Amino acid sequence: MKPRVGQRRRPRSARAPWLIGPLAALAVAYIAVPFVALLQRAPWTNLGEAVRQPVVTDALRLSLVTAFAATGFSLLVGIPLAWVLARTRFPGRSATRALITLPMVLPPVVGGAALLFAFGRQGMLGGPVATATGFLLPFSVWGVVAANTFVAMPFLVVTVEAGLRAADARYEDAAATLGASRGMIFWRVTVPHAAPSIIAGAVLCWARALGEFGATVTFAGNLQGRTQTMPLAVFLALETDREAAIALSLVLIAVSLAVLLPLRDRWLGT
Repeated sequence: MKPRVGQRRRPRSARAPWLIGPLAALAVAYIAVPFVALLQRAPWTNLGEAVRQPVVTDALRLSLVTAFAATGFSLLVGIPLAWVLARTRFPGRSATRALITLPMVLPPVVGGAALLFAFGRQGMLGGPVATATGFLLPFSVWGVVAANTFVAMPFLVVTVEAGLRAADARYEDAAATLGASRGMIFWRVTVPHAAPSIIAGAVLCWARALGEFGATVTFAGNLQGRTQTMPLAVFLALETDREAAIALSLVLIAVSLAVLLPLRDRWLGT
């Protein structure tokens, strides 16, 4: 039976070649086994008490707040940047795209060091700002947000740019012929058509910010209740309290799955 007009056509199920199935199963096992081992070592009898510890609640609250703040700022500046990269031509566009994606491949510690040299007390921009206003970005909540944004925003920009490139520009052309302004076209036509890519990019950005470690510890430090996020708390607890580290890891996994799984099903329609 042919699909109705406007109805998404589901891909046909196919039998995998003899080698593809075992390799796919090996990939699943490689990802699943570490989680199974973590669940096996979890202190289930004391898990409730471990999760209620101040180190866990403080780190979880800070991680969620800073991850959402970093995602919000990335949406504010990342969507316009993605549009510029996808729809305009200017000298140095390739170099700009390479620069934006550089934090995706750099070790996060290098990103944290770069942030420190730029926005630290004696940094290129942070020094004059601190002298004039007394405001210091490092070792503060805003420092955590800055580090998260630096490493996570490229995931949003790359995803949204790909969506804009794949979108049909004829709708924008039709709106322009009807007299719509460029701003109206962007907000009423471009953004709605790119919404799936924007949502996907925002979730990837949020997930990357939630799990950020290297840039955060280098630029913002590891101060409980102030800059200690969940990954930092897990790292510290592994050396002092193994049960707390496992509890922190389980909370982080649960929060990530609660956000990612429903959205993934919505994107893929499965």
